[in-house]
Amino acid sequence: MDRGKPGSKLHILSETTGLPLVVGVSAGNTHDSHGLIPMVSGLLSRHDPHRGHHAKPRRCYADKAYDRPDLRRWLLGKHITPRIARKGIDSSQRLGRYRWRIERTFSWLSGYRRLSPRYERDPRLYLGFLGLAATLTCYKHLHKNTT
Repeated sequence: MDRGKPGSKLHILSETTGLPLVVGVSAGNTHDSHGLIPMVSGLLSRHDPHRGHHAKPRRCYADKAYDRPDLRRWLLGKHITPRIARKGIDSSQRLGRYRWRIERTFSWLSGYRRLSPRYERDPRLYLGFLGLAATLTCYKHLHKNTT
C-alpha cells in the first residue's frame, strides 16, 4: 500500500477458467484486502434461475495481500474454503498454479484501450467500461467455444 499513490485498483473475481464474474474499482491508496468482501458479496447475491438457488463458490484463491484472520473467518462463515497464501510461511510458487488464471484475466482486460490508461475521472464511468470489457471478454470466450 502506497498512501500517496493516485489512481485506482481493479478487483476481479473470476471462475476457474479466468472469465470475470464480478469486477470492481477502488482507490489506488487503499489496501487490496478491503476489496474481497464486496466482491464475494456481489457474487453471492447472484441468482441462478436454472438451479433455483444462489451460485456459491467452494474455494477462494488469493495472494498474500488478503492474508488476514478476519477475512478467513468471514469466508469460512460463508462456507467458502479460503486458499490464501500465508505471509512469511507459504511461497508465492505454491498458489501460482492457480494465480496465473487471474493474471491472464487482468491481461485480457488491459487489452481494451479505454481501460489501460484511465481516461475517466468519474469512477462510475470507469466501472461501467470495466464491466463492458468483462462482458466482451466473456462473449468472446463463449463465441470461440461455440463455433
